[in-house]
Amino acid sequence: MLKLNGLSKIYRVGTFGGKGLHAVNNITFDIGDNEIVSLIGESGSGKSTIGKMILRLVSISSGSIVFNGVDITTYKGAALKEYYRNVQGVFQDPFSSYNPIFKADRIFSIIREEFFPELGDSEWNKKLNNSLEAVGLNPEHVLNKFPHQLSGGQLQRFLIARALLLDTHFLVADEIISMLDASTRIDVLNLLANLKSRGLSILFITHDLSLGYYISDKSLILYRGCVMEMGSTWKIYKNPLHPYTKMLMASVPRLDRKWEEENLDLETISPESFNGCVYYGRCPFAIDKCQEVPPLIKIEEDHFAACWKVSE
Repeated sequence: MLKLNGLSKIYRVGTFGGKGLHAVNNITFDIGDNEIVSLIGESGSGKSTIGKMILRLVSISSGSIVFNGVDITTYKGAALKEYYRNVQGVFQDPFSSYNPIFKADRIFSIIREEFFPELGDSEWNKKLNNSLEAVGLNPEHVLNKFPHQLSGGQLQRFLIARALLLDTHFLVADEIISMLDASTRIDVLNLLANLKSRGLSILFITHDLSLGYYISDKSLILYRGCVMEMGSTWKIYKNPLHPYTKMLMASVPRLDRKWEEENLDLETISPESFNGCVYYGRCPFAIDKCQEVPPLIKIEEDHFAACWKVSE
């Protein structure tokens, strides 16, 4: 359904924009029909930038985004509007998506005016009620209320229902449960799994390893804009290969150990003048070969790692 080919994003930084920051560096992967793919990594790894480029909210420095066989990177006007019928996004903070002086369901009115002006009231209400019920909301209980009268979970479900109104085929879910309480998180995750079973493909962006394991078919481990490890979620979690993936796994709190027993090397170096592996400065297994950029190497079926040490 969606394929990213050599996707990169360079931000101009420094005095007069004299330096370039590679937020995303030559990323290639694809998301198939009815598939959930997780982007996992710490803050600053480029996860959200990839999501925003797919949604055309951030310009692309190089590479392409192909949706259903068509490159959408140059879409404008009517073509971009039609693209948004199929591809939508839901973001981390549900409260920031609403104007507090308007009722929360105003987001549905905007969709109607922009995409369904020809629908009559009865037909529109039926379509709206179906989308709300699909995300587990009772229209009678949530419509005509202001954002402060609804919980974070309800507001997040509103945004997913908005995407369903457009018969969306692809959803970018960017940290959508990080601001929700634990009891609501599992409801939203199960909702995404249910939507997948109905034919929706999802890019699930998270820094939480357990969430990625729970919901995704395939995972990408990102660090400083580069893919460290990629493949079947089950294989990556069962047999993490890249030192960065192993470090992330070791960072997950465990109930049978005190936190001070973990001894993680979090030292880093500035990458601006270094052209090798981006993880070189933190890697306890670095070798001379790591001063060259490693490609994604196939270690086993549906399991890749960008590490010279692993390839040896």
